[in-house]
Amino acid sequence: MASSSHRGGTYYGADPYRSREGLSTRPNTNFDEIQVRIDPVHGDLDYEISGLQNQVRRLKNVASEIESEAKNQNEFINQLQMTLIKAQAGAKNNMRKLNKSIIQSGSSHVLHVVLFALFCVFVVYMWSKFSR
Repeated sequence: MASSSHRGGTYYGADPYRSREGLSTRPNTNFDEIQVRIDPVHGDLDYEISGLQNQVRRLKNVASEIESEAKNQNEFINQLQMTLIKAQAGAKNNMRKLNKSIIQSGSSHVLHVVLFALFCVFVVYMWSKFSR
């Protein structure tokens, strides 16, 4: 494994996963596990362990914040869906009422047109009768 230490005159390159002193992680192809290597020569084990405990605690807090945020967003989405369902039902009800109103007023218009036509025929008939 590459290390940022200088051994036997050979420099092995910078390890991007290396902590301050003595503790480093290795990238792994399996994302379910993290490998940690502790170099007892360069580091204080108690310090490194407490650092790891702090990081785990922070990760746990972040995970709990993510969980609560996801719950809040799911609740908001559910409320939004209920609002949309109610709005859709209201729109359908209003369309039904509007269609019913159009049908009723449409038949009323037909009746007015028929009465106007009869009135026009009556006026033409009376005009032709008196104009002789």
